[in-house]
Amino acid sequence: MTRFGNSGKDRFLAGFPAASLEAADSDHAARCKFNFSYFTYDPAGQQFSDWTHDKLAGLFEKLSHFGKQTLDHWKQQPVGKTGRVLSIYGGFPVRSEFKVPKHVPHQARWGRFRLDWAGRLCGFVVPRELDGQEHPKGGRFCANTFYVVFLDEHHRFYKSAD
Repeated sequence: MTRFGNSGKDRFLAGFPAASLEAADSDHAARCKFNFSYFTYDPAGQQFSDWTHDKLAGLFEKLSHFGKQTLDHWKQQPVGKTGRVLSIYGGFPVRSEFKVPKHVPHQARWGRFRLDWAGRLCGFVVPRELDGQEHPKGGRFCANTFYVVFLDEHHRFYKSAD
């Protein structure tokens, strides 16, 4: 041991991996993001306080899983008979028990993440044309962010024809 060194500490710390955002194998920039700033309550849906602890824990486990890939990845992943984990509809669904919130931008491309058999996380993405463009007040638009607006435990956001 040197006068001012601690070789035991140095060996211990050397055992930890040094992750870096700039590493060639880092996928940080490609991972999708979830934003809850547009979240609102609608009588057809639920508030977070309406969900059980187990249901909320399941939601956060799903968000953690979804956040490891891009939104485009989830648009391609099959679920159920003919569905996808993430579906982007474009406009607000015509056959919906929900109402369009006035605080959501008119350019929103509406969609949903399928959480389980009937549960959905409903919201929107920004159009691809805006991806990377700078906003006049600062920051850039990101088409890899899903803006959560509603919790839909009973599949009322986009009702199928049957």
